[in-house]
Amino acid sequence: MEVFKFKPILKTLVWGGEKIAPYKGIETSQEHIGESWELSGVPGNESIVAEGPLAGRSIASLVKEFKGRLVGESVYGRCADEFPLLIKFIDAQKDLSIQVHPSDELAAARHGCNGKTEMWYVIDAAPGAALYAGLKQAITPEEYEKRVADGSITQVLSRYEVHPGDVFFLPAGRIHAICAGCLIAEIQQTSDITYRIFDYNRPGLDGKPRELHTALAKDAIDYKVYADYQTHYTPAEDEEVELVSCPYFTTSLLDLSLPFAKDLSELDSFVVVMCLEGSGTLEVDGEEVCIGRGETILIPASADDLCLVPDARLKVLLSYVP
Repeated sequence: MEVFKFKPILKTLVWGGEKIAPYKGIETSQEHIGESWELSGVPGNESIVAEGPLAGRSIASLVKEFKGRLVGESVYGRCADEFPLLIKFIDAQKDLSIQVHPSDELAAARHGCNGKTEMWYVIDAAPGAALYAGLKQAITPEEYEKRVADGSITQVLSRYEVHPGDVFFLPAGRIHAICAGCLIAEIQQTSDITYRIFDYNRPGLDGKPRELHTALAKDAIDYKVYADYQTHYTPAEDEEVELVSCPYFTTSLLDLSLPFAKDLSELDSFVVVMCLEGSGTLEVDGEEVCIGRGETILIPASADDLCLVPDARLKVLLSYVP
């Protein structure tokens, strides 16, 4: 089976910036692009194959036809016709809302869908750019409601000044927000359920205040306080460095100046390759595909061998379902 590139789904958002289009090397008149959905099976926002013999097909139709050959037999057994990951680039020109995502159990009970666990890899950050992740002091659900009402909720959140290469893992229930000046790669469960906690009293694109989900979020929040919410790792050139592994996805970083080969034969999952920097060639079972900065490629589970060959330098994220 071939490897796939998909058409990006560009999202205009009130906090969106102008970095995604030039980063991906695409021309568009669309402004305030906050997100590029690189690979999505979310109903109504399903990715479309961009080129090749299956151009024009949706990811949903591919999963339905090829099943385990595309996503992996064990993955298909758990997820059926739903593609299990949502892959994005995010450009925050302004602060995103303070938010939280429900667990699988809560989302299933309330919305009949998955919850959302996700991770962030910081691609670029303006000087002083930051994000929020987790609580820095213990609060009760009642104090949470009061702080949302008086606008002081950020005072109890852990704030991190960020730099390129920083990683944050955000299990369902962890309060978080990306702030202005961050360009981020995001890997998450297939879910579009977000509870907006606080939005700085600003208007949305329609000029009206955006809806808050104070009551829904109250029961979704993990009120535990942890010492550190950042994911720490040791960078290494020309080696695979695991960043995050959880029940929903495993993601690793490859920073390459030399060719790198990986055996996929025992993986039983598709692999998503997100190119963060540089360019090169992706060789899968003898098929060669060029990859460049801002591109995302889906390798089917039927593939046995992967080789990444940098032109000079190539930095990518590899993600799959464990």
